[in-house]
Amino acid sequence: MNGSTTPHDYQSRDQRTDRTRWRLLDERGRQRWKYLRTEEEVKEWPLSLADRWHLGLPVDLPSLPPAKTPLDAATNGLSFFENLQLPPGNWACEYGGPLFLLPGIVIAWYVTNTPISEEYRIEISNYLFARQNKEDFGWGLHIEGESSVFGTAMNYTVLRLLGQDSEDPMMIKARSLLHKFGGATNGPHWAKFWLSLLGLYEWEGVNPVPPELWLLPDWMPIAPWRWWIHMRQVFLPMSYLYSKKYVHPLTPITRSLRNELYTQPYSSINFFDHRNTINPGDNYHPKTPLLNSINWFLVNIHFPFMRIAPLKRRAEAQAYQLIQYEDENTDFGCLAPVNAPVNTICRYITEGPDCDAFQRHIERLDDFLWMKDEGLLCNGTNGVQTWDTAFAIQAALSVPGIAESSRWKPMLTRALEFLEDQQIREECRSQVQSYRQSRKGAWAFSTRDQGYTVSDCTSEALKSVLLLQNTNSTTEEKYPQLVSDERAKQAVDVLLTMQNASGGFASYEPTRGSAWLMEQLNAAEVFGRIMVEYDYPECTTAVVTALSLFSKLYPDYRRHDIQSTVERAVDWIRKDQRDDGSWYGSWGICFTYAGMFALESLASVGETYKKSERVRRACGFFVDRQNGDGGWGESYKSCEDGVWRDHPEGSQVVQTAWAVIGLLEAGYEDDGGRVMERAVELIMSRQQANGEWPQEGIEGVFNKTCMISYPNYKFIFPIKALGMYASRTGNMSIL
Repeated sequence: MNGSTTPHDYQSRDQRTDRTRWRLLDERGRQRWKYLRTEEEVKEWPLSLADRWHLGLPVDLPSLPPAKTPLDAATNGLSFFENLQLPPGNWACEYGGPLFLLPGIVIAWYVTNTPISEEYRIEISNYLFARQNKEDFGWGLHIEGESSVFGTAMNYTVLRLLGQDSEDPMMIKARSLLHKFGGATNGPHWAKFWLSLLGLYEWEGVNPVPPELWLLPDWMPIAPWRWWIHMRQVFLPMSYLYSKKYVHPLTPITRSLRNELYTQPYSSINFFDHRNTINPGDNYHPKTPLLNSINWFLVNIHFPFMRIAPLKRRAEAQAYQLIQYEDENTDFGCLAPVNAPVNTICRYITEGPDCDAFQRHIERLDDFLWMKDEGLLCNGTNGVQTWDTAFAIQAALSVPGIAESSRWKPMLTRALEFLEDQQIREECRSQVQSYRQSRKGAWAFSTRDQGYTVSDCTSEALKSVLLLQNTNSTTEEKYPQLVSDERAKQAVDVLLTMQNASGGFASYEPTRGSAWLMEQLNAAEVFGRIMVEYDYPECTTAVVTALSLFSKLYPDYRRHDIQSTVERAVDWIRKDQRDDGSWYGSWGICFTYAGMFALESLASVGETYKKSERVRRACGFFVDRQNGDGGWGESYKSCEDGVWRDHPEGSQVVQTAWAVIGLLEAGYEDDGGRVMERAVELIMSRQQANGEWPQEGIEGVFNKTCMISYPNYKFIFPIKALGMYASRTGNMSIL
């Protein structure tokens, strides 16, 4: 089916593909789902156990000996998790949750007239219907969120583009909710941008994203190079398309959508008057007076009177050059599936459908898609390959006896080989011109091709490599020394460039601009803390522990630099602690996640429960929030509200493991309340007979409001918690 769908293309909501024909192709970490259409293909490419598990098909693994001790349970969990390791050595999983990502991919296909396969059309529709809220039939910002105009307008539109009938009962209910919200005119900025490309909204009603921003001198406090990398790379191609005012020619479907998305006839809407209208439920970060003033100036003064043609051409040329740099430096994969489809459209409208750049983009968009039992979703990046593999190694090594055992050496060796392969070996082309952080020696979140340095990914990968390569094995040979001393030092060199003046560490880059000033210019509306990099206890801890381990193994390399960096970083951890003993987490939910990391930082410099009042306060924060069943359960609302919120479904295995790890790192001393024993008992009691744990609530977060899934965490952190607990207690019987 081409992008320009015709009315008779309506599909039934009851359609399904044959799940047994889907296969996950993993080429050095590049993951793509393929659908096999012939019997010959099926015969040549058997369905793997990992494929079955990801697709929700029976895996038929035998029951393991019942776990009586934490060590038994950890070993059983690792036995199951081992089956999910892929041939390159990494672990894969969905990285879904956000519901604003698929629309960008589908709209990019549609406006570039790219054929959409029948399998994609069916399974994307299945996923969106599966994730339609059952109470009001809308969609939210993420899969656990309340319905919003952003989620509902965008996903309703996508379903129509894919051929769903507007008179389908579920579509009628979604449309009714959208109208109750006031229609698509009440969508946030990003919704209005996407709809304008389709001809479903008018550019005059979109607040400005001028490419002239990329002409600002670097010294200016609002210059884009100071922005957080995701905002920078999203607004870059947005600004190019905004300036071009590109609109895809109307089709029968989009003509119909003009009548479906609004509460009044399309021709009667004054879109200019709706630049700032937004549904209250979408308006997490309202536009500030400063931003409104700037928008007024741009709309009423700059564009009509100051924007001469040479300036427009120069600004567009600069933006397009930066888009080209991004494409080249990521092999057309881009940073994430927000800027990737926008870059795709930019290359299409500028160089045409036959250019190599556009064709490579179309091929790469598949990297973001993930097939599961509910259908086809869009991951938050092209995967979590490096991140989860590094944590999987550390989890395994926390279990007594695993590192030295020949039984687990093949699994861990393959994981080590994967991390070695994924270390970034060269700097970006045009690094200075594209404002990219140094990356030679670093690791990215997903793959080397994606190519973005991340402080905690580099740190956790380095730790895992160093731990394995310096493990004494009972087998004849130690683990292979794949990452040389020189390459380990390169990783450290990168990390030492990333510390902020505060002492803390951010994610992709050091903080480059004023948070107070830049958040005044936050135009995204649906997110918070998005305009610049921030200090994070998670990233800071990862760097502290990696540098500390490195220094033990290489005591003479940049000793004073490392010592000073660690001291300043730990001091920031101390200062970031709240009065109630907690730390706010930005990448996992929320206080539980951050507390686990922060306590590890303090423990690495000898601050433990016995010696430190701040550690006792942190432990008290955890203990006070333990549930009656022994576990912990924190709602994603904590991330939005900035205060602890109980999880509506009670204790969560992953969060319970985080709390246990934090308390163990702190050296918490129970006064007879069986705090950790009861927590470990809960983790063990929820383990299934084959060693796995069922999926519970969503685990991750970004920018305060959007949750994201980390399904491998239900293996990684329970295994680590159980292993650490067994090491501390001597593996006493629990169940």
